[in-house]
Amino acid sequence: MKSFDALWLELVEKLMSRPEGSGTVAAVDAGVHSIGKKILEEAGEVWLAGEYESNEALAQEISQLIYHIQTMMLARGLKPDDIYKYL
Repeated sequence: MKSFDALWLELVEKLMSRPEGSGTVAAVDAGVHSIGKKILEEAGEVWLAGEYESNEALAQEISQLIYHIQTMMLARGLKPDDIYKYL
């Protein structure tokens, strides 16, 4: 099981090492427009799961949304502390 911060560290490492075939590298390289569209898609799936699916399905959708939010953070050069100060 990963925390938000553990996932962040994993994604930073992938972006730095740029392993071939990495979805994270491809997502960040595609840019904020592409990432933004994915965030909107995932947010809709979270909403629908919240309305009609099990808690497990909802949790899975939320985890995917968090992943894509972190790719946006990476693409824009934000760090978790940049976000935490607003929580």
